[in-house]
Amino acid sequence: MDQETYDKGREIRTAVLGEAYVAQAAGNVDEFTGPFQDLVTEYCWGAVWGRDGLPRKTRSMLNLAMLAVLNRPNELRTHIKGALTNGVTRDEIREIFMQVAVYGGVPAAVDSFRVARAAFDELEQG
Repeated sequence: MDQETYDKGREIRTAVLGEAYVAQAAGNVDEFTGPFQDLVTEYCWGAVWGRDGLPRKTRSMLNLAMLAVLNRPNELRTHIKGALTNGVTRDEIREIFMQVAVYGGVPAAVDSFRVARAAFDELEQG
């Protein structure tokens, strides 16, 4: 593991998803899942999210579209919250899922709107 890339990844992951989320993920690590969490932190968050080529808002928007099309509701919910942190508006999220409907399929968009509504409700409830 490259410690510098890992540390950068942890910093970005925390900034996007919040300290509570990252602490919970770290708290749930065991011998089986630990190596995977390290991989996610180092490569996803450090090596890719840490690149200068795209702003975090754009990366969040791309993630929402890809996760919607891949039908990954748990990750989608997490990244909706992160997208809001990165400056993506609810209106922009709606437009992303409208685009998903055309290019990824209406069922994927239907589920994405449901997940977004639940994520918005969670955030409003505190």
